[in-house]
Amino acid sequence: MEKNIHMPKLRPEMKSGVLCAWLKEEGETVSAGEPLFEIETDKVVNQIEATQSGVLKKQLVEEGDTVAVDEAVAVLEAE
Repeated sequence: MEKNIHMPKLRPEMKSGVLCAWLKEEGETVSAGEPLFEIETDKVVNQIEATQSGVLKKQLVEEGDTVAVDEAVAVLEAE
């Protein structure tokens, strides 16, 4: 089953973040709790972990893109 992964809201006032690095590539297996990508907000970089295990099917945004909160950033083929 495909599941969209969304830009998380890390603080109440957060509107968007910059996806600064992918830590997994398309086609790679991802385990729940494993870092998937990094986002930058207010000069702080946070690693975002996968909430489910599966295979990273598609990256929907590029490194360096500014992404709105709740916007889909990737598609995971969940186990």
